[in-house]
Amino acid sequence: MHELLIDTFGRVIRPDDKRRDPMWTLVQGVIGARAKTVVSNDNTDRLLSEYGTWEKVAEADLGALTRTLQTATFPAMAAERLQACMQEIVRQRGSATLDHLEELDTAEAMAWLERLPGVARKISAGVMNTSRFNRKALVLDSGHRRVVQRMGLVPAKADTARAYDALMPVLPSEWTAADVDEHHLLGKRLAQTICRPKRPDCGSCPVRSDCEFA
Repeated sequence: MHELLIDTFGRVIRPDDKRRDPMWTLVQGVIGARAKTVVSNDNTDRLLSEYGTWEKVAEADLGALTRTLQTATFPAMAAERLQACMQEIVRQRGSATLDHLEELDTAEAMAWLERLPGVARKISAGVMNTSRFNRKALVLDSGHRRVVQRMGLVPAKADTARAYDALMPVLPSEWTAADVDEHHLLGKRLAQTICRPKRPDCGSCPVRSDCEFA
């Protein structure tokens, strides 16, 4: 699947200078529900520019925070979830930092993250894989999950956590964290261009011969 997607879309490799601080990555995930990546990125940068620190975000007036996030898909919900998440990190760690996760293995770090308000498997995997942690953890957004469900790689009704648990053990053992990241980016590209929610273009799909849906 991976090789066929590379043949179709080319290499999709995240440059090292695009790997952000883990806290930035966490915030971007928490406020990014159903929003385009560029919007979530802009909102995350705007928060840090306006408030200066994530501790200030934890203490901010909720109404003002909602206005800062007005371009998010659900601004009020995003603000509430973000502030609850920041406050819990500060309560547990004394400041808004994820530095302690460096000492944990990937599964333990993801489990800690998923106990935070508003954080589920997609976000915890994103923090581990796409930030400077650069760990092997497959990010699965709704599009990529749709692809692997249609292919029959995971059960049709599997949620993100169940899909992750099914796929991680069968990823090639020689893959690096960057390979895992590229696989997600390729799966996302396939979902956006060919394996769309409605009227998928199965005739143009590079992996149709291995797809139960096709």
